[in-house]
Amino acid sequence: MKEKREYVMRARADAVEETRRRMLAAAQEVGRETMSLDIALRDVAERAEVSVQTVLRHFGSREGLLSATLEFVQADLLRKRGRLEPTDPAAGIAALVDEYEDSGDWVITMLGQESAHPQVRRMTETGRAMHRRWVRTVLHPEPRDPERAEEIVDLLVVATDVYTWKLLRRDRGLTRADTVNRIRALVAAVLA
Repeated sequence: MKEKREYVMRARADAVEETRRRMLAAAQEVGRETMSLDIALRDVAERAEVSVQTVLRHFGSREGLLSATLEFVQADLLRKRGRLEPTDPAAGIAALVDEYEDSGDWVITMLGQESAHPQVRRMTETGRAMHRRWVRTVLHPEPRDPERAEEIVDLLVVATDVYTWKLLRRDRGLTRADTVNRIRALVAAVLA
């Protein structure tokens, strides 16, 4: 009898977690589509196939949903970046451009709103630190010149930043492949 009860409790907990994940994914989708933090609970509820009351029960408020969604987005980025190996910087740059292709426009929009929204500012600050760690790990794991290590990391951060992708891909209209090649050339020039 005890095993059956534990199974039922585990199944309920899994269902609650899956509902929460669907609501966070729905909020992320709505935010990307509207390119805004002005996410309507009704839109999230419809997309997640739950009621507005269920959204409120999980997150407490629209602000609670927004905060949890920003954490969800960031955790997803950390997971993706964590899979990149320092043994292949060229593949790392290609994967980074793929990430920017998927979420770069949204990230640029969030960067434009960071001064007005403390939650967004926390997310962008964490994103900057994450990107810097990625550069140290994937592109510059063993500095040849320790005295210039920070300068080189700074330059590599600029070479691989989302704004660099935007300048090449959106402003110049380059293809994804050309964008990857230009970023690789920038990285090679910094490391030369």
